[in-house]
Amino acid sequence: MEISRRTFIGSAAAASAWGALSLAGAPGVAYAASPPGDVVGKVTVGYQGWFACAGDGAPIGGWWHWSQDWSRTPSPDNNVIRAWPDMREYTRKYPTAYQNFGSGEPATLFSSYDQQTVDTHFLWMQQNGCDTAALQRFNPNSSEGATRDAMAAKVRSAAESHGRKFYIMYDVTGWANMQPEIKTDWTAKMSAHTASPAYARQNGKPVVCIWGFGYNDANHPWDAAACLDVVNWFKGQGCYVIGGVPREWRSGTGGSRPGFSDVYHAFDMISPWMVGAIGTAADSDWMYTNMNVPDVAECAAHGIDYQPCVLPGDVSARQRAHGDFMWRQFYNMIRAGAQGLYISMFDEYGEGNQIAKTAENASMTPAGSGLLALDEDGTPCSSDYYLRLTADGGRMLKGQLPLTAVRPTSPGLPTNSGTDLARGRATTESSHTQGYSSGNAVDGNSGTYWESTNKAFPQWIQVDLGVVTAVSRIVLGLPPVSAWAARTQTLSISGSANGGTFTTLAGPAGYTFDPARGNSVTVGVPSTNTRYVRITFTANTGWPAGQLAQFEVYA
Repeated sequence: MEISRRTFIGSAAAASAWGALSLAGAPGVAYAASPPGDVVGKVTVGYQGWFACAGDGAPIGGWWHWSQDWSRTPSPDNNVIRAWPDMREYTRKYPTAYQNFGSGEPATLFSSYDQQTVDTHFLWMQQNGCDTAALQRFNPNSSEGATRDAMAAKVRSAAESHGRKFYIMYDVTGWANMQPEIKTDWTAKMSAHTASPAYARQNGKPVVCIWGFGYNDANHPWDAAACLDVVNWFKGQGCYVIGGVPREWRSGTGGSRPGFSDVYHAFDMISPWMVGAIGTAADSDWMYTNMNVPDVAECAAHGIDYQPCVLPGDVSARQRAHGDFMWRQFYNMIRAGAQGLYISMFDEYGEGNQIAKTAENASMTPAGSGLLALDEDGTPCSSDYYLRLTADGGRMLKGQLPLTAVRPTSPGLPTNSGTDLARGRATTESSHTQGYSSGNAVDGNSGTYWESTNKAFPQWIQVDLGVVTAVSRIVLGLPPVSAWAARTQTLSISGSANGGTFTTLAGPAGYTFDPARGNSVTVGVPSTNTRYVRITFTANTGWPAGQLAQFEVYA
């Protein structure tokens, strides 16, 4: 079992004094070391994909990362997790030895080895503006290797299906023979995934991250020469290389070994690790002044891109403050001038530091387990709240929301979230062909559809909701029959309160409509008050027109 990164990073010192320090004044401005790509200007999530269950078919054959002893079923005395997932959307669920949930349902867990699990996670990424996933890859030359190889293929498939990007992020912790073996692993196995259209590229180069160079502990024993050799080797392979580094990387003190300046400056992008270093908004403010702003200046001076971490906080340590802790980090990192953001992590239930859907309250956690849910501070939070919060943070990074220290995201779901606000409403369109007019998309019949004029992109379809109302989710679909073969439509979503001035709700992206998945996609948008919702199409791999049979809008 890998040692958690948390064990290497000491807690932030003098936390009580940090909040007393004044902040630097004006927001930072992102310099242009690199143009926007799949990591610059984007939200990247760290994806573990490392949970297995007995009976799931994974080569590792046990309860990988769900229990202390992987050979035994998870239970209160064989537990390593700090938060319980919301299990409602998983089709395969594995029983545990915990008591039933507070609701009376059996306490079950998911397996990352099931493709449906990975697809579900990447659907959530698609719905909530998570552009890119960094798949964690530890030493593959162990009993875990075959399972990790399989997870890379599963992540690739899910990214391709849901219009997301992914890249390999090597965590070299405890990898004794790392220097030659990481090169062999890349050339023999992982580099093949760069052929995927979903593999992340920056500056035209495939992205690779190496987490762990320069850490001042026994699990990261290599000297600077060995580490620099590996960084330069990957750059020689044509890769854009990100470094997951100690937060003291500039000074070479504390958690960083001295003498690693040349290694750090060889990276194309720097991503200092913050888990275990901050736990309150005041901590983030201290880091902004004393770490992040100087980091940005150092990176700018050396032509390095900057991708700081943003974390939701450990549920079990009551760090989250119903989203205020995470939002303060979004605000601080963006005003400091970060080029991209790294969310740590997507599915880290072991550290309680995940944005993936999580138990809302005691009805969704095992009775008697002592595990806290998202309402631990008395504020009800929907299971997807930290996904939605990430979506809003991403919009602020991209300039779609103004820079604000005030969290715009509501922790709970609107009470009318199950009502399709577009059903039967008036529609308009840029064009239609034959009898396939825009009204077909809101008539509740999945067999009728709108189709624009052919070979004349861009095209759009618009619905008038009748009144200005909160909107947070758009469901789009094609007829759910096999005759409508899988296709990817490139589209964007905008909204307007008056029908004249539109703002972007979801930027241009490719969405795959696959009859094997109901030919439907869901796009989460940050909660916005709007009356008119417009879908603009610019490409379609299945037919040279915009096509839509299902246009549903939810609060």
